[in-house]
Amino acid sequence: MTIDVAKSVKKMFVDGKWVESESGQFFDADSPATGEVIAQVPKGTRADAQRAIEAAHKARGAMANLKGFERSRRLHRIAEAIEKRSDELGRLLTLDQGKPLKAEAMGEVAEAVEYFRIAAEDLKRLEGRVLPSASPSKLVLARHYPRGVYGIITPWNWPLTMAAELIAPALAAGNTVVWTPASSTSVISVALMECIAEGDFPPGVVNLVTGPGAEVGDEVAGHPQTDGVGFVGSTETGASVAKRAAGKHVMLELGGNGPQVVFADADIGRAVEGAIVGCYLCAGQSCTAGERILVQEPIRDEFVARLADAAKALRLGDPFDEATTLGPLNNEGVATKMDEHVADAVKRGAKLVLGGERAKGFPTRLYYHATILDGVEPDMRVSREETFGPIAPIIKFRDEKQALELANDSPYGLLGAVYTKDLSRALRFADALETGWVNINESTNYWEAHLPFGGRAGKKSGIGRVGGRFALEQMTDLKTIVIEISPE
Repeated sequence: MTIDVAKSVKKMFVDGKWVESESGQFFDADSPATGEVIAQVPKGTRADAQRAIEAAHKARGAMANLKGFERSRRLHRIAEAIEKRSDELGRLLTLDQGKPLKAEAMGEVAEAVEYFRIAAEDLKRLEGRVLPSASPSKLVLARHYPRGVYGIITPWNWPLTMAAELIAPALAAGNTVVWTPASSTSVISVALMECIAEGDFPPGVVNLVTGPGAEVGDEVAGHPQTDGVGFVGSTETGASVAKRAAGKHVMLELGGNGPQVVFADADIGRAVEGAIVGCYLCAGQSCTAGERILVQEPIRDEFVARLADAAKALRLGDPFDEATTLGPLNNEGVATKMDEHVADAVKRGAKLVLGGERAKGFPTRLYYHATILDGVEPDMRVSREETFGPIAPIIKFRDEKQALELANDSPYGLLGAVYTKDLSRALRFADALETGWVNINESTNYWEAHLPFGGRAGKKSGIGRVGGRFALEQMTDLKTIVIEISPE
């Protein structure tokens, strides 16, 4: 895809208008696939964020005047705008983020459409309640109201999906939005904002401010006129956001180091397929990646051999090539962490079965071979930290008790998977696994837009739930109204 950079100077969207940053400064957006600059994006400042928050605050009344069915129609309009531009958006996503066009990017565009469509319909079913009272002369109602201004901070790994999963329910609930996306995927975010603008919400209802998270995101999270914050990203950054947003309603979708547990009675072919998707989708750059594969001892050798064969069949290459199934990493920080985790594991006794290094002969150093490590121990960095790369660490276990101990021995608790033909074992394990989501005989990277998704309380994987009506309900305030019914 050829981009004329001179014609690709982007703008932010504030108070219903496309604007430049007050600073007048821009930053270069480059493609992880080629290293080339693809656009110049406004380098937003705290002042820009404040301007957007003020616009969103003023727009609350106009948004309140849009009743549910009218908001629904406008959300459907956004979904239609995304669908009409799906080919263009898929190519921009590949150019900006690096994921393979055919294998992944087009699917993400479809997911964004799904989130807006689901929100558009779920808001029609957002029900209040009539509650009993101890007094015979009282009528008690519980009704949902918008929270106000919602700050939305989104990551670079799934820039369309993660934005849609928060912005769509926020608007459905009647909130106004200030959105700040990850800088490294600002180009596709601006394109999505163009589609959102076609929903024709009143000026100030949806605002986009691009720029460094340490400045723009920090202001959005901490500003006194921001009433709620939705954040998707790393655990470390999420902790900072939560601190800045103290006193506000906060939804955090943070890191993961999901276990994929394969018992000896599992369908090995199915488990291998699931592990491939769990470890290598989005080049492993997903909070739902199954970054620890626990395999029962009797089948370990066969599983590792079959996994290696399947991983060798992955096609690392140009993400615009339809045959490519594994694209480049998004940035140097991720690639460096891959290097470090592989080196640490091998130094401490793990066996490098496959990959473990950057690929040569590509335009950037962000292309990384699919990697498998066998003989991984629970105290290695690859077991304790979120790698966020195309890596499959194999940890052996003896029995169900040890498998559960190993699976739960993690600071994270987002998602896990278990492979077994024993339904009783599967349900026992699902109940005891300390995660917010469990897939049985399915990849960790399987989810659906209408289902509740989020981390286990007490772990470092977040607070609250996204997905369908669960996100919608959390983005409202529930108000109790008590009415005295006077006797005649």
